[in-house]
Amino acid sequence: MVDRKRRSRPLAILDIDGVLADVRHRLHHIADRPKNWEAFFAAAGDDPLLAEGYALAHELDRTHETLYLTGRPERNRELTGAWLVRHELPRGQLLMRRDRDHRPARMFKCETLRSLRDEREIGLVVDDDPEVVAAIERDELPVRLATWLPYAAPLAVAQEQEGRT
Repeated sequence: MVDRKRRSRPLAILDIDGVLADVRHRLHHIADRPKNWEAFFAAAGDDPLLAEGYALAHELDRTHETLYLTGRPERNRELTGAWLVRHELPRGQLLMRRDRDHRPARMFKCETLRSLRDEREIGLVVDDDPEVVAAIERDELPVRLATWLPYAAPLAVAQEQEGRT
């Protein structure tokens, strides 16, 4: 029997917000109370592409199978998928947070990664959230912190305290 983990290229797992997509133009929706989550996610289709993330995605795609792991809610699948295609990012599976899952990003993503590593070899995970990166390191998976976009306080709160992205 062929080991499924070794049968294909290792996975390059990329976050979207802060790695590939510049979210700064929509942070005002969640900077103050009341937070407007619907407007925040609806504006994601207008996110500018981050050149550094684009280049890394294409570099990794030469030797890895691409998979996108985002804390965006499932209800934004169509918008997110269209954004990835419009910006000519590598084709790959898109894993998203369930709509009512408000756990911290590190919990949602690490649970997903643990499940994936049982089936596939994980070559690299790229994320902009230092809490997520630290948790992935504790799970002894290869990870890289995306540092090309300043990590904004409203996004940190959204990801780690409110479990929204």
